[in-house]
Amino acid sequence: MFSQASSIQKVIGMYGETIKVPCNNGDNKPEDLMFTKWKHSRENSTSGDILVKQAQKEEAKISATDGYKDRASIEPDSSLLIKNAILDDQRVFTCMVVSINNLNEYPVEVEVHKKPSAPEFRNKASQLDDGKLTPLGECVAASANPPAEIIWEKNNEPLVADNKLIIVHASVKKDPSTGLSTTTSQLQYTAGKQDAASKFACVVKHVTGPDQISAPETFSIHYPTEKVSLQVESRGFVKEGDDVTMKCQADGNPPPTSFNFHIKDKKVLVSNSDVYTLHGINRADSGEYKCSLIDNENMQASTNITVTYLDLNVIPSGNILKKFGESLEVKIDRNSSSEAAVVWTKDNGKLDKLPDFSSLTYNHAGFYVCEASVPGIKRSASFKLVVEGIPVIKSLKKERSPDGKAKVLICVAEGSPEPEVSWSVNELFKSQYSNGVITYKLTVMPSANLTVTCRVSNSLGTASKDIEVLSLWEKAPDPLKDDDDDKAKLIVGVVVGLILVAALVGIIYWLYMRNRQGSWKTGEKEAGTSEESKKLEENNHRPEP
Repeated sequence: MFSQASSIQKVIGMYGETIKVPCNNGDNKPEDLMFTKWKHSRENSTSGDILVKQAQKEEAKISATDGYKDRASIEPDSSLLIKNAILDDQRVFTCMVVSINNLNEYPVEVEVHKKPSAPEFRNKASQLDDGKLTPLGECVAASANPPAEIIWEKNNEPLVADNKLIIVHASVKKDPSTGLSTTTSQLQYTAGKQDAASKFACVVKHVTGPDQISAPETFSIHYPTEKVSLQVESRGFVKEGDDVTMKCQADGNPPPTSFNFHIKDKKVLVSNSDVYTLHGINRADSGEYKCSLIDNENMQASTNITVTYLDLNVIPSGNILKKFGESLEVKIDRNSSSEAAVVWTKDNGKLDKLPDFSSLTYNHAGFYVCEASVPGIKRSASFKLVVEGIPVIKSLKKERSPDGKAKVLICVAEGSPEPEVSWSVNELFKSQYSNGVITYKLTVMPSANLTVTCRVSNSLGTASKDIEVLSLWEKAPDPLKDDDDDKAKLIVGVVVGLILVAALVGIIYWLYMRNRQGSWKTGEKEAGTSEESKKLEENNHRPEP
């Protein structure tokens, strides 16, 4: 009895590997099995034997005389093994199972797949022109079965051909010796300036999966200049004396390499560079500057350069010598590109404003600095003022030393140059000079009253003054009182004398009254009798003859 499967089983094998073709999915060993035979179909609709396996024998007999002679073998489950698969193995193989009572055939259709090689990006365009349809390149997926499909992408998004701005042409070529197919896809693309950063790639899709993608490619987009700009390469303000560099830039691609710079009334051609430098710029260089394309001067840009400058002059300057009480006029002459800020200092101390020099004093003397500034520039001018005057003694006083054992004479004088001091007594003294004022201190220990003279002098004149100093030994010093008050001692003496005189007068008066009234006897009552007291009172009130 002969039977054949109603549907053909399909098996997919990989190119170059071993293909396993099952026989009735392994259920092919009836009890009365005689032998198993494998055969294949030919293009001329005939069949060719491959091998026969007897049930009683372990080894199969190879009956093929074609390409399967050395590549075919049979498994214990009767599956056919074909090693080193090639595309010619894409055909129908039939497993024939012969038993005493039956003859069954199980056909299997074999397909051989081959994964394409990695995609290659070939014939890449050197540049793309803005708005122009240009061949961008071609992508190749070689040696595949079945043929691979190629899809173009830009920035990871598929490109859809519209046959106007984007055109894709794909072709498949089969290798006559291997039968493998190579797919080639050519892309024509209309680029824009925005594509300067775009990344293009091709994706190869195949039944063997997964997708393969080429390395992304970028392209230089060429487009003409539409805008020119001119910039000043300077940090902050442009100061007089600076070197100033101007840079001319155009937005075309490739950018121009040479420019015309319009410097005031002249045109300067700068080749293979986009910069021009003004050396040692001055205030007269302030104004408008331009640059333009060489082949199109209407394509230009301009910028204004403002040069910051500052001139400062203070009158008077240097060393200024004036007399005490004279006046001094100070003038500031400044010229600047903008309003200048002015600050005065005297002996490194900041002044809120310049002093009134209409009547000079010693306090006006010092080193004055005027500092003016505009953005980016500072200037300063200075003068030193010396005020001279004849010495004048402002005060001369005395006080007791802290230990109470000496007297300190203090002579305060004004004058410049610094006065010299001399005292009429030869004692130790010290002085302190500041802002035309000098203070002399003399320590004396007088044993008798004396007159001390303070004399001060400089190259302009002399002044002197006297002071009376009492002896320290006239009265013990009272440390709680001011020893400068020597006159108080005399006043105290006078008061004591007056008290003594008053007491003496009282005694004399008492003796006089006693002689007139009599005296009391010792041991008698002080009051006496009432009658005697009355008589005494009458005598006291009686007018004297």
